[in-house]
This record gives sequence, structure tokens and C-alpha cells, in this order.
Amino acid sequence: MEPILEIKDLSYIYSAGTPFEHKALDHVSFSVGRGEFIGIIGHTGSGKSTLMQQLNGLLKPTSGQVFLGGQDIWSDKKFTRQARFRVGLVFQYPEYQIFEETVYRDIAFGPKNMGLPEKEIDRRVREAAGFVGLTEEQLNVSPFDLSGGQKRRVAIAGVIAMEPEVLILDEPTAGLDPTGREDILGNIEAYRKAKNATIMMVSHSMEDVARLTERLLVLNGSHLAMDGTPAEVFARAPELQDMGLGIPQVTKVFLELQKLGLNVPNVYTIDQAVAELKAIRERKSC
Repeated sequence: MEPILEIKDLSYIYSAGTPFEHKALDHVSFSVGRGEFIGIIGHTGSGKSTLMQQLNGLLKPTSGQVFLGGQDIWSDKKFTRQARFRVGLVFQYPEYQIFEETVYRDIAFGPKNMGLPEKEIDRRVREAAGFVGLTEEQLNVSPFDLSGGQKRRVAIAGVIAMEPEVLILDEPTAGLDPTGREDILGNIEAYRKAKNATIMMVSHSMEDVARLTERLLVLNGSHLAMDGTPAEVFARAPELQDMGLGIPQVTKVFLELQKLGLNVPNVYTIDQAVAELKAIRERKSC
């Protein structure tokens, strides 16, 4: 798979050289393929937010490098600016960053800063609104008149409208009800498929990352502790729990079944569990 991002020996220290010095990332290395859906998990303070801000040039590494399409994002100022458009970052509770008079203008803010012509801005605004499920009528209203979930859609659309090759999201479903969660996650997957975009999603929901992502990065104590498929990572449940991380509830259930002597595999999604239980029932009925 063609790499879109490469992180090489990345370290970052807050307040370096002061009594408050803190190493947030310590010699982290990994690559990200174009079109991948990657989950990022780790306990509070493990370095997740710092890593996100390194990947689009909001923070400059203390040491190490971040390559976008094979070029160091800090190689020159013009490329650093380009990187911030090519790698879109959606912070947690992005609706708090909404400020324009209409939904249309809020979504258009990023494309305008890119210096695009009005016709292209209009295309991007309407397409991004479509990805997140906003209607034509809603484009003309104040974003502050919308519900919390709709505001979240506006904020995400504002980043999508820049058509980033990599879309990074920090807890995109935080605070939403189950329907809102599924809608937002569906919107993200729709953008990925339409644009062959890379998605990197920070989440505390082990169920979401197990079900949606192809690969998991686990941060612990400023280090990259694990890098693998959900199956590979959740097979190391005791290590995850030692780090203070959870595992999917269905994984816990099957681990308990194993302790009871049942010959069942490790599973990490509901669909896998249902398939396995059906297979057990069929074997017993034979």
C-alpha cells in the first residue's frame, strides 16, 4: 500500500529546558497507507493529541520527522501550509469552533483560505454538506440554530470541504446519542470511500475501533506500544488492561467462555460473536 504519511523517530517535549519539561512523544515511528482507516487508542496523557497535531504541522517535532507524500512537512514554509490543508484535523467537540453567520459560510471558510475560485468553493461546500447529511435549506441558516449533532456535522463538513487526503478526528462521536454516533461514523466512512482518503480516528470506544478500523495504534507513556490489526491488538487483552485501556465487551465475554473451558476463538465485534455462536449451535445439532 502506498504510504501517504511516514513518521520517523518522532519525539516531542513540552516546555523543554524548564522545570515543567514533559516528553509527550518518545521516538515514535510508523507509516500510514493511502486509504487506510486507522484507530488511535491510549489512556489520557499517552500522547494521542500531541501526535495528531504533529501530523498536520500544528506542532513541530523536537526531533524526528513527519513526511507527507514523501516530503518532510517542515522542509519549507509553503509545504507546511499545504500540509495543513492536505491533512485535515477535527478536534474533539469541533462545534465549539463554529463562528460564521450561516452554515454555508462556515463550511466555506477553509476553501476560501485555500484561495480557490468561487465556483470551486461552492462545489466543495455543497459536496461536503452532502457527505455529512446537511440539507440545502440548512446551508442558509445560522449554525447556532442547529442541534448539537447538526453543529458537529457542520464542523466536520468544514474540514471535509478542504478535501484532505488524510482526515484525523479526535473522538468525533463524543457526547452524541447512539443514532447520532452511527450517523457521524457513516458520514466519515462515506467520505473515505468517495475520495480514497485516509482516516485516523482517536476514540475511547473499543467497540467503534474494533468494528470500523483496519489497524490500531496504541500509545502508552509517550511510546507506540502496539501497531496491528484489531484482531492482533485485542488478542493482547491483558496488556491493554495493564495500560488502563478497555477491550470490547464482546471480547470480555469470549475470554470468560475460554476460562470456562469452551473452545472459542478471540472475537472483537458483535458480528464475529454471532457467527461463532451460530457455528457452535450448528455443531451441537449435528
